[in-house]
Amino acid sequence: MRYLVLFILSLIVFESHSQEIEGFRDDIRGSGSIRVAFWNLENLFFPMDDSLTNDDSFTPYGNNHWTFTKYNDKLQKLGKAITSIGGWEAVEIIGFCEVEDRIVLQDLINKTGLKNSNYEIVHQNSPDRRGIDVALIYRKDKVKVYNQRYIKVDFGPGSRPTRDVLQISATLENNDTIHVLYNHWPSKYGGALATVPKRARAAQVVKEACDSIFSLSPNANIILMGDFNDTPIDASVKDVLHALPDTNNTSTKSLINLTWPLVGNDGTHKYQGEWSVIDQVIVSKNLYSSSSKTQLYDYNAHIFKAPFLLESDDSHMGTKPFRTYIGMKHHGGYSDHLPIYLDLRLHTKVDNP
Repeated sequence: MRYLVLFILSLIVFESHSQEIEGFRDDIRGSGSIRVAFWNLENLFFPMDDSLTNDDSFTPYGNNHWTFTKYNDKLQKLGKAITSIGGWEAVEIIGFCEVEDRIVLQDLINKTGLKNSNYEIVHQNSPDRRGIDVALIYRKDKVKVYNQRYIKVDFGPGSRPTRDVLQISATLENNDTIHVLYNHWPSKYGGALATVPKRARAAQVVKEACDSIFSLSPNANIILMGDFNDTPIDASVKDVLHALPDTNNTSTKSLINLTWPLVGNDGTHKYQGEWSVIDQVIVSKNLYSSSSKTQLYDYNAHIFKAPFLLESDDSHMGTKPFRTYIGMKHHGGYSDHLPIYLDLRLHTKVDNP
């Protein structure tokens, strides 16, 4: 009963704010469509020490004083937000980064308003020294995952390890197949220029994974999402991954960056007063095709800018993400990133091109 009440309250909050969320549409939800999303959850750690990782700061006695009270409060907030991203129907696939271990995902889907959404978890511990992983949850009633793998991003002997790339292949209600790759590329910690080669290497690994899919299926439906720690116009994305904004004069194996048009106009993350689009959505060209059983609904990526995910930016004007921590001070918010999503239209039959 408690979870049902939480779910109803989440829907009430969503309804009161949905008209204020730019670009958000709820009328397209339901049969014949699915929503695919991603969110960097900003250090969703379980408040106990893991002796195998450097997670000491996010324990009750660590520098961040991360307690079960704070952890449970964040879980409820995240559950409310994820419910809202789906609208009146739970989002079908949503990937995450900065989650520690499978237990936090189990708590997220079992102890919040997501409890009755029939979610399954895909997770594997990454080699990241802090123990933060890339993972996803999906609705078993609408998505059938038949293959999953974690792709290692290796920088050579002696290099600091980073997060794996998560790839799934799934069958949808229209019996079509999609391949979704979730990313959390190396950050700029240590210097933006000094870390450029690491993000370029991550881009190369993802490009090779996409090429492998295309080699088996030239008209594959591919979706790349994640925190790339670079923008669409940076070399790692534009030149190495070859994810570009223009769909004209490109082959079926092209990757189209749906977040490119948002550069300079919007953002998922704010640093020193500047919004940037480091959380991105990239798709294969087949999702644009009128002859495809699975198509982009409106040919756009969307940033979920719900009012409760934002707060006033007193230092730089406007708004900024309502984050969990500011430095080591607990701020009580959701995340320092905003979620992103796209909608797919599912057809059981298609007209001949």
